[in-house]
Amino acid sequence: MVRTHLCLCVCLLAALALPVRGQEEIPAGGGRGGRGGRGGTREFLGLGRAPDAQAAARGEKLYAPNCAFCHGEKARGAAGPNLVRSEVVLHDEKGELIGPAVGKGRVDKGMPAFANFTEAELTDIAEFLHLQVELVANRGLYKRLNVVTGDAKAGEAYFNGAGGCAHCHSVTGDLAHIGAKYQPEQLQTRFIWPGPGGFGGGGGGRGAAKPQKVTVTLPSGESIEGTVKQIDDFDISIYDVSGAYHSWPAGSVKIQLDDRLAGHRQLLSKYTDADMHNLTAYLVTLK
Repeated sequence: MVRTHLCLCVCLLAALALPVRGQEEIPAGGGRGGRGGRGGTREFLGLGRAPDAQAAARGEKLYAPNCAFCHGEKARGAAGPNLVRSEVVLHDEKGELIGPAVGKGRVDKGMPAFANFTEAELTDIAEFLHLQVELVANRGLYKRLNVVTGDAKAGEAYFNGAGGCAHCHSVTGDLAHIGAKYQPEQLQTRFIWPGPGGFGGGGGGRGAAKPQKVTVTLPSGESIEGTVKQIDDFDISIYDVSGAYHSWPAGSVKIQLDDRLAGHRQLLSKYTDADMHNLTAYLVTLK
């Protein structure tokens, strides 16, 4: 979860966005290993209480725009750690551990304090993370739903109009035959959560992923531009414009990453359910 340093901060939450709809749904009565005909499943898996599905949905909207970039859309890990295996998440019940970790931050590990979240918001974030633990532990609890429920014509209009997709992408170029290459749920995930290999990665989805550009400012004030070789919560290493290799502790320098996916991320707070499903329905037709 990062605003200026992007992925450097190990985060547990964020603010404001829409989740990918229609991909995973917990059957009524299932809960976190709930009865639903499974008897002692919860006890067998060592799961705690069942998470509140409505609170988890609210928590996903808080988690999505900043945390997902580091930890993955379902908290399974990306540039940042896998939160499903985090001791803080696993030992937390109702936000009592996640809340302080987020509110006070972990400055020594690159995570700033986020004191602006309310107790209710932290609880919702915790419920979303607990739900992800649930899904990983007991895959029989969810089913994949049909995401092609939108209007393809409306999706085409959004692609060429309000969504601004056509400014960077072409249905006869980088997106040609995209509907034949991916399943509908994969298509939806790739345009909502773009990254390396996704529609937003590699320079707007055209070709292979390009090296991430970065500017590192040293304590002396000297700035070094180059491309990222490796970046995590503790260290950053880069190749500068001359090809020379450099490495520093992440907390000792100021890091500014070139965000190629800014346009996609800006849409996260603007997508409606109809936009997402209409665009998915349109992309599916690009055979």
